[in-house]
Amino acid sequence: MSGLPPASGSAGAADSGAEDARLVARVLAGNDRAYEGLVRRHQGALFRHARGMGMDRDTAEDMVQEALVKAYTGLARCRDAAAFRAWVFRILRNCCLDHFKNIRRLDVPLEDASPDGADGFGSAPSTELGHELDDALGRLSPMLREAFLLKHEAGYSYDEMAEIAETSPSAVKMRVHRAREELRDLLGEPRARAM
Repeated sequence: MSGLPPASGSAGAADSGAEDARLVARVLAGNDRAYEGLVRRHQGALFRHARGMGMDRDTAEDMVQEALVKAYTGLARCRDAAAFRAWVFRILRNCCLDHFKNIRRLDVPLEDASPDGADGFGSAPSTELGHELDDALGRLSPMLREAFLLKHEAGYSYDEMAEIAETSPSAVKMRVHRAREELRDLLGEPRARAM
């Protein structure tokens, strides 16, 4: 899975959803090659999200691969083909949470989940602030880190985030707020300053 393409975030959400719906319909009609289009459209963003959750490159690739396979085999259960992006992110989220549960069962601290010291955005931070932010993100709980990354890295709306996290929009808003507050504390920024 190396050589991941950049996220396709430039198109509007409606256009993106319509393209996803078209590709899902083609796959469900028997054109398995159309799934490659869905993979190309979303694997980069999925990979960055898995990395942002604190996984090393290999584990992130495994999680994305697992999520994409599960999405393919369960595609008929995708209730809204135009919301494929949120649906596959939810599958990835569950894969990541299962991975973290397995790590905890083995008594390995979450901090050790990324042994190569890689940052959450798929490339080495280029500034001291990048290192500090990466360190601070790594110190958030997985739930708060995920909410922060879905909002600020992946650019999801609160409604989309709620669908992915299988909770209410107000719950994800609170998680993002708490993540920002904790990051401000960890980075030593005054609370009055907006992030």
